[in-house]
Amino acid sequence: MRLRLSFRPYALPFRTPMRTAHGFWSLREGIIVRLTNESGGTGLGEAAPIPWFGTESLDEISAALAGLGEWVTPEQLDDVPACLGCLRFALAEALARVSELPAQSVSTNRSGGETVSPPPAAPYLPVAALLPAGRGALAAILPKAELGFRTFKWKVGVADPADELALLDDVIAALPDGAKLRLDANGAWDARVATRWLNRAADCPIEFIEQPCFAPAKYGVTEVRRMEDVLRGLAADYPTPIALDESLVRANDIERWLAADWRGVWVIKPALLGDAESVLARLAAARADVVFSTALETAVGAQAILRRAFAWSVEKPRALGCGVWPLFADNAFNGPFAAPFFRAEDLARLDPEAVWNALN
Repeated sequence: MRLRLSFRPYALPFRTPMRTAHGFWSLREGIIVRLTNESGGTGLGEAAPIPWFGTESLDEISAALAGLGEWVTPEQLDDVPACLGCLRFALAEALARVSELPAQSVSTNRSGGETVSPPPAAPYLPVAALLPAGRGALAAILPKAELGFRTFKWKVGVADPADELALLDDVIAALPDGAKLRLDANGAWDARVATRWLNRAADCPIEFIEQPCFAPAKYGVTEVRRMEDVLRGLAADYPTPIALDESLVRANDIERWLAADWRGVWVIKPALLGDAESVLARLAAARADVVFSTALETAVGAQAILRRAFAWSVEKPRALGCGVWPLFADNAFNGPFAAPFFRAEDLARLDPEAVWNALN
């Protein structure tokens, strides 16, 4: 089967710059890929890298796409290097759509083997509300609570740890009854600061602390391993669960933490993982505690991620880390509007073709 490959880059400013431990993020850059078969059928996918997470760069994706040429085969797409995980995800999604392959749900049977069941596994999924860093979180809680949100994610690791810890009681007091709070440090803390937060969190309604510590690959193997040992030690010593996020950028990261028998939470951004179906199958077989999360994509990536989240079969799924849209000023690019729940039919309302046309 021959397929025509085309692609369009984008650079979209966020409505409001996002403040994280990595700094201010104001512009989302990525590439929409399109495959067209000889019958005229099309499929779209999105490559949305985050280089400071450890993904490939936009330049690397552009060079790889240019090298593939205008006409490709599925075999050529499969030969794209594993180090280009975001591109592999985009091409796999486009190929699945142009081939009209049904989305698959991966679950685990009683003997531990992998099984496939028809999606969706649930008619709706809960969504976590994203709170801004610092004192801005206090003003954001009540409007989101009135909408019905009961899981909130607060960006920490941005200001002085003592100032943020002093604010924690006010944030918790502002939450509605029965609400859960996630703390996302984006790897900003060292072991000492993480210990202070975990000691405090033990008596608070905190669902988990996301990536308290992290060492990127550029720091070297020794430092990466040391920091991973710190994470495992913190997870073993404190009752509040720890979630991995920046630690799970590539498929081999998943394998390494599975081999280490990680029993905490796994924040999974499918768009970064290349062969997402294989990764999710491994996690399902391990009965991993998974949170599906966006990497701040357009509607093309949002639909691909939510399709996999709805196909994930667990009895009580954790709230999605996808309460971020509308991100962009032009609504054609946005995923589903942030609401306390996403329903299966919300996927059908997304229009990837509108994103492609808006980039023309």
